Amino acid sequence: MAEIPTFMLPHRVTVQPYEGSGAMGDVFGTGIPDVPCMLDDTRKLVRDPEGVEVVSETTLVTRRQYAGKFEPGSRVTLPRRTATVISCAERTDGGMGGWQHLEVVLS
Repeated sequence: MAEIPTFMLPHRVTVQPYEGSGAMGDVFGTGIPDVPCMLDDTRKLVRDPEGVEVVSETTLVTRRQYAGKFEPGSRVTLPRRTATVISCAERTDGGMGGWQHLEVVLS
């Protein structure tokens, strides 16, 4: 299985993993800077982890090594704004020769 090559990921974002809620609100982990990705700013209707329909403004594609960092609720700093992870899915091809990647749906 071939991982999507970094040269196909021209954008860079920073992700702060969601760690839960505390007395002062949401708690985020240390930011991971310069995550290589490809951004698609297309508005679409999606479902969050609870099944509620929400609007996604951006879809992010990156390497699967970052899978544990883009949990729902995590904060992602994009070039022009900050977004929240709605959902994250690993995309594999079952051994057919396509690129393996992580697809992240953002608010």
